[in-house]
Amino acid sequence: MSEELKGKRVTVSSTTMTEMIMPNDTNPMGNLMGGNLLRWMDIVCGICAGKHCERHVVTASVDHVSFKKAIKVGDVITLEASVTRAFRTSVEVFVEVYATDIKGHNPRRCNSAYYTFVGLDQENGKPVEIPPVIPVTEIEQQRFDAAPRRREMRLILGGRLKPENAPGIRALFEAII
Repeated sequence: MSEELKGKRVTVSSTTMTEMIMPNDTNPMGNLMGGNLLRWMDIVCGICAGKHCERHVVTASVDHVSFKKAIKVGDVITLEASVTRAFRTSVEVFVEVYATDIKGHNPRRCNSAYYTFVGLDQENGKPVEIPPVIPVTEIEQQRFDAAPRRREMRLILGGRLKPENAPGIRALFEAII
C-alpha cells in the first residue's frame, strides 16, 4: 500500500432504505418474495459499502440470511445497513429489515444478513485496499470483533480455507469442548 488509509466510523456509511410492498413484489399468498427482498438488501448494502470504500463495489458473498417473519403486501419495510469490518480489499456489511403497516403499527424485525463486498479500481476493475472500520458503540465493537470468525466460515464454506487453518473457528469450538 502506497499510503496509509484513514479509518472511518460506522456511522459515516450507514444507509437506510424504505420500500412499500406492492402486489407485484409478492407471491400468491400475499407475502414478499424472498428474491425481491434479497435484491433490496443487496442494493442497500452495496450503497453502504460503496460509501465506506468511496468507490464502486461488487457483491462477493451473502451469508447468514435469516427470514424470521412474513412481510405482507401493503407493509412498509425499512432496511438498515452498516459496515462491521473491513479486510484488505473487502468489507462486511450487516443489514436488518424491519416492517410495519402503513400507519406505522405492528413494528417487527423480519430479516437480517451479512453481505461482503470488494472495492474495485475504477480503471481496471481490480480489487483495491479499502479503509479500515472504526467501531464506536458496544454493538459495533461486538460485530467488529466477531467478523474474522464469520470471514473464516465464509472462506471454509467457499473452499478457500481449510478448517485447520481457521484459528478463530477452532478457538470457538475448543472453548465449547
